[in-house]
Amino acid sequence: QVRTVESGGALVQAGGSLRLSCTVSGVNSRINFMDWYRQVPGNEREVVASYSEYRTDYADSVKGRFTLSRGSARNTWYLQMNSLKPEDTAIYYCKPDRMPWGQGTQVTVSS
Repeated sequence: QVRTVESGGALVQAGGSLRLSCTVSGVNSRINFMDWYRQVPGNEREVVASYSEYRTDYADSVKGRFTLSRGSARNTWYLQMNSLKPEDTAIYYCKPDRMPWGQGTQVTVSS
């Protein structure tokens, strides 16, 4: 069964850091594209970072603070989040290319 699983969310104080993980299981082939999204209840899901084999892009709101990287394990990615702000509070989802959505992981940043 193909699954996308996010982890690493937590409650953190403003200025702190978290590292989110995204893993796809049940797929043998290498996935070359993926996005990290976040969603606040009542709002649309927004892309915060996008990965391809050739470049990584970031939303202006997180540029310079978040870093998306590929893990050494197959179909694993990380989102390193530094200098967190209360407005970063959201459920974070990863969406690898053609893979199902996961359940997301909650990030809460207190002021």
